[in-house]
Amino acid sequence: MHICCANCSLYPLKSMRAKEIEVTGFWFNPNIHPYPEYSRRLDSLRTLERLWGLSIEYADRYGIEEFVGKIGDPDRNRCLRCYAMRLEETAKTAKKMHLDGFTTSLLVSPYQDFGNILSVGREMARRHSVPFYEEDFRAGYKEAVSLSKELGLYRQKYCGCLFSEKDRGRKKGGAPASGAGKT
Repeated sequence: MHICCANCSLYPLKSMRAKEIEVTGFWFNPNIHPYPEYSRRLDSLRTLERLWGLSIEYADRYGIEEFVGKIGDPDRNRCLRCYAMRLEETAKTAKKMHLDGFTTSLLVSPYQDFGNILSVGREMARRHSVPFYEEDFRAGYKEAVSLSKELGLYRQKYCGCLFSEKDRGRKKGGAPASGAGKT
């Protein structure tokens, strides 16, 4: 399971474990900026890994240059390209590790484009011949928020990319702009 952050992974992990699905987490998030934000989210996931005894693979590299290069014009489908970048790496890693499939914790956030995530996941499944596990985890979002507070995990205020942070700063009250959600 691609893990965008510890908070968003909580409910999907609970849900899949309840179904006796063995999960290997995968950290790959070159979109997160600035570096201190990237580090806080990574540290939070490592805390959760210790607390819950998780198995997680890390592609731990601060890849903002890679992200910006692949996103291109930030006003044209940047989220779609970001999903593709991260889910492609997840699908490749799942295949390389001989896993039964892949999914993403992005499917829990009501601030992300659920339909686009599904489309990208299906495309990466087709492209890399590894099944995409589809589940609408959004019903557990509020439960995950409460649980993350209970566990003392770092809670971020934007999706992670510099464009989302910029849009958030422009909006009064700090609410995310369209297409630039929180997690």
